[in-house]
Amino acid sequence: MDEKKLLAPLSSLATLQKGVQVIHGYIKTLPDSPGVYRMLNQRYEALYVGKARNLKKRVQSYTQIHRLPNRLKRMIAETSLMEFVTTHTEVEALLLEANLIKKLSPRYNILLKDSKFFSFIMVTDHAWPRLKKHRGAKDTAAKYYGPFASTEAVNHTLTTLYKVFRLRSCSDSFFTARKKPCLQYYIKRCTAPCVGYITADEYADSVQQTINFLEGKSHQIQKDLSAKMLEASHVKNYEQAAGYRNMIRALTQIQTQQNINSPVLEDADIMSIASLGGRVCVQIFFFRGGSNYGTHSFFPECQEDIPLEETLAAFMAVFYQDNTPPGEILLNLSPRDAELMEQAFAKLAGHKVRLWVPQKGARRKIVDHALENARDALARHLADTRSHVSLLTGLAKALSLSRVPERIEVYDNSHIQGTNAIGAMIVAGAKGFDKTAYRKFTIKNAEMTPGDDYGMMREVMQRRFSGTLSQDPERNLLPDLLLIDGGQGQLTAVHTVLDKLGIVIPVVGIAKGADRHAGRETFFQRGREPFSLDQRKDILYFLQRLRDEAHRFAVGFHRQKRTKELTKSLLDEIDGIGPARKRALLRRFGSIREIARAGAQDLQTVEGISATIAQKIYNHFNR
Repeated sequence: MDEKKLLAPLSSLATLQKGVQVIHGYIKTLPDSPGVYRMLNQRYEALYVGKARNLKKRVQSYTQIHRLPNRLKRMIAETSLMEFVTTHTEVEALLLEANLIKKLSPRYNILLKDSKFFSFIMVTDHAWPRLKKHRGAKDTAAKYYGPFASTEAVNHTLTTLYKVFRLRSCSDSFFTARKKPCLQYYIKRCTAPCVGYITADEYADSVQQTINFLEGKSHQIQKDLSAKMLEASHVKNYEQAAGYRNMIRALTQIQTQQNINSPVLEDADIMSIASLGGRVCVQIFFFRGGSNYGTHSFFPECQEDIPLEETLAAFMAVFYQDNTPPGEILLNLSPRDAELMEQAFAKLAGHKVRLWVPQKGARRKIVDHALENARDALARHLADTRSHVSLLTGLAKALSLSRVPERIEVYDNSHIQGTNAIGAMIVAGAKGFDKTAYRKFTIKNAEMTPGDDYGMMREVMQRRFSGTLSQDPERNLLPDLLLIDGGQGQLTAVHTVLDKLGIVIPVVGIAKGADRHAGRETFFQRGREPFSLDQRKDILYFLQRLRDEAHRFAVGFHRQKRTKELTKSLLDEIDGIGPARKRALLRRFGSIREIARAGAQDLQTVEGISATIAQKIYNHFNR
């Protein structure tokens, strides 16, 4: 969101009065009950989502424009219609508001653009439960422990848990198909329940010990392991005693890395908010089972005229849409509508949630520590942003641009001898890479010669820019600079499309030298001889980063397409294998490789696979 545009003077008083009239038209029919309202522009895009205890009074407040800041005046000027949803309680309104903000990303709301799914450790709901890392939506039947702020932390914890408790990590289909133990058994990371090397009761005991450890009951587990170690040593079974000793050491290492010298916290989030230079940072520490599961910094998008209490409340409402609130949330200041948020979070979590600002003691020290981290993270973030702005200024000078670019789009194509041809677009600006704006293109022109890089570039440009011309000039997403991975040919292909559409955008092609050596790039720009940036290493490295990010994104998408195509062709070449049988085979064996290795009799065990079809599959992979 461009803050300068939002805070700029209104184009005319007439547009503001028109927006007020639109709002007035709804007031008479609105109830005096809780609910959620949406302000929409002419394109039916959400400008703002809000909740209210009394819909009529809240909406009526927007007609008193002399009391509103410029940000809201501008929003009202763009409002063409409104939508309303009534709720039974204000708590329901708060939850619905947060859900809609997350879904619609309205321009004038406080947005959590750097939201992420944190990693959890999951124990699956299965007769022989699986221990694994999980991100994303949750299955209500499974058990989840976390969140872990870093992937490294959860991977390290999982590795140790596999060593100590030896639960299976394989998928259910792989587990079902095993006839002999896999490598995990031989390196002592699994007890091979798939082939019956451990009884159900023994495995269930290991599962319970794992759960106890993840729930913070680690000291009792270590006490039990110590007793077993002494017992094994007493009967001179020193190898087994050494195994228990190694388990104790591994668990101790996890505790050492997770502890923060605070015995007062069990399940809690510590959340502190700081502001500096018009930006805001929210720092979170995660504690689960008395252990520190890491920390993360967020930089929500908001305006300077919004109080921190309101910003914190909006942040928390959206954040806990994806993350289950713990029993305690410790804060450095009280958010707006704190009691209402407690009720809403309790409804989300299924247990009581307390929001409070500790004034003294160990809890206050941890909150202050989080606040200090928030200020440090914000200072680093602003320094990085200023450095980025400096690079963009230098880039504008090096490329003779008329203005400093605020939005740079970088394009790259990928294919193998013309197959699975794709295009990729990444976006960068003053705040770094905007991954929410990345875009993928599957090349669709069947008449194009395979491997025609110029034709691929023309198709990508046509599809990217032919849909932007009808957008409102104030909000269109036309870039200030196009960076193309390629030389004069790609540059010409891009200008051919832009000229035809009547779009004027600076375009620069970046090509490696004859020996493909990074650092010897040649740049191409219309009306200018090919040039290098040897004298401006900082700008050169910056453009290399942009080009490499586009290449990474394009290659990743191409690999996905290639893998999908490979999987599709191997099974679809077999006569009689339709979607249902293909799904059944993959569920049974887990992968194409395992299907190819299976014997005809094993294939017949799959539902819907007759002896004839099984023989066809076997012959196909073993001809």
